[in-house]
Amino acid sequence: MDEWQRATANSSLADAVTECVTDAVSDAVSLAVSEAQRRQHTAFVTAEGAAWLASASAFPRSVEALWSARPTAPSVLPCGIAFDVVNLPALFGRRLLERLWAGGPGSGPVAVHRGRFLLLVAPGTAQRLPALLGWEEWGGAMPPIVCHGLGDAVTVPPLHAEPDGPEAADGDGAAVSRWVVAPDTRHPYLPGADVLLWACVRAARPGPARTAPALVRAPGRA
Repeated sequence: MDEWQRATANSSLADAVTECVTDAVSDAVSLAVSEAQRRQHTAFVTAEGAAWLASASAFPRSVEALWSARPTAPSVLPCGIAFDVVNLPALFGRRLLERLWAGGPGSGPVAVHRGRFLLLVAPGTAQRLPALLGWEEWGGAMPPIVCHGLGDAVTVPPLHAEPDGPEAADGDGAAVSRWVVAPDTRHPYLPGADVLLWACVRAARPGPARTAPALVRAPGRA
């Protein structure tokens, strides 16, 4: 092999190595960007998100008119049509949400109302999740979980929060009503009972498994 051939071969090898490194860096950057996008939660309800929330009501136009008049006021919406709600204590709710985003498919809209996490989930979840959790022999490690489904209603945060408004904080300075992951599309992803079971299992570990979880389906408003 003459010197020109050796130089050509070395150049080709260098190009191949450079291309591999570039591809690897590109893949890593793409993954990082995807992860960053995946973790970007919005705290503000978009017009599309508001339309989806209003679709939970039998009179969506009336709901939207009320929001137009009072955009900083909380609203009461029925469950069972557009979404069900899983109602969790704040600490456990935060841990469960972390599990959903760290190792699972993510979450749908999530709100905090009077110290409780409200996860908006797929319709039918309120009926299925208690039965699934009842099979878990370590369920006693879970705090009380309340599921709201068809026939129930929940209070959701205002579309636009006022930092110094009456709903901003309670007497101890804790947030009363706010969106953690606000609705921003007409077709949000909503986890079902199987996904919630997976997340509950991981949020509850480590913990002794002695009794069934204290989980009830409460009628009426949250």
